[in-house]
Amino acid sequence: MGDSFGKLFSITTWGESHGGGVGVVIDGCPAGLALSEEDIQLELDRRKPGQSRITTQRKEQDQAQILSGVFEGQTIGTAISILVFNQDHRSKDYDEMQDLYRPSHADFTFDAKYGRRNWKGGGRSSARETIGRVAAGAIAKKLLSDIFGIETVAFVTQVHDISAEIDHTSVTREQVDANIVRCPHPETAEKMIERIEAVRKDGDSVGGIVSAVVRGCPAGLGEPVFDKLTADLAKGLMSLPATRGVEFGMGFAAVSMKGSEHNDLFEARQGKIRTKTNRSGGIQGGISNGEEILLRVAFKPTATILKPQQTTSNKGEPAELKGRGRHDPCVLPRAVPIVEAMINLVLVDHLLRNLTKKNPESFKKLVT
Repeated sequence: MGDSFGKLFSITTWGESHGGGVGVVIDGCPAGLALSEEDIQLELDRRKPGQSRITTQRKEQDQAQILSGVFEGQTIGTAISILVFNQDHRSKDYDEMQDLYRPSHADFTFDAKYGRRNWKGGGRSSARETIGRVAAGAIAKKLLSDIFGIETVAFVTQVHDISAEIDHTSVTREQVDANIVRCPHPETAEKMIERIEAVRKDGDSVGGIVSAVVRGCPAGLGEPVFDKLTADLAKGLMSLPATRGVEFGMGFAAVSMKGSEHNDLFEARQGKIRTKTNRSGGIQGGISNGEEILLRVAFKPTATILKPQQTTSNKGEPAELKGRGRHDPCVLPRAVPIVEAMINLVLVDHLLRNLTKKNPESFKKLVT
């Protein structure tokens, strides 16, 4: 069950970092959606390793192969299976991790849960697992944009203690992808790149924040209790490797505000009920209100660093461990497409849920 996500549009990811390959099975995609391997490849290329000097230098093409569920360029309503082969894994870099626990990794906790673990590259705890999410997210993105006119744009707003104020109302994917750190503020982006290069040379790592905006989302998505839109988005995003927090709208800053300062007042605008401000981040009572969805995801520093660290063996013997292999000194640049994928997967699932509600005509009016 822990490998699956979603209810009506559901995905199951599989594979390990140093195994034969990784992939995903998508169930619940409607028939008739135009889909090609190029659509999926576009997103995988944004996530793949070795794409710049500030990411891991593992060289993987991450070439997607659609094995089922698509015929003559269109989905046919049955399960879609996508495969990506692993080609450049170097398991020898992990030999000493067979008996030693890497600090802040899942080595010890996997042993505690299963009594065994795949120590080559971290197995399922490796961020390489996210390939399946991004591939499935590419399909969700096509459904959202082609049918519902919904767009999700994620971007880096902070690396370590360097942050940028970004106008979320106008930021574009072209601006995001214009530099290797994926921060749409060029001057700040250069400072972020310099910081990442500096910590890489020092054998260390840094974290940061990825922000995201969803445009065109109709009001009414989300369930009123356990499956709130905020709850499902938070679950999806917090399931990503290295995540440490998710904020919506004003987020934690709301605790220093009064209700009169935080409340979003309603008004009639262009024939629709809208809010004058968007401090809620487009979601109220766990249900979307038709405004832009605004959120931020905090990522911790990459756990693997090249500095010597104290640890223990699986027998409890003290040891010193120095990371080897090829790792991201900062996960943020490659996390951007993964954040977008998880948001899109949640939105598609909730859109399909709304189509099954008692009053489909009301939903139809919202998206037309």
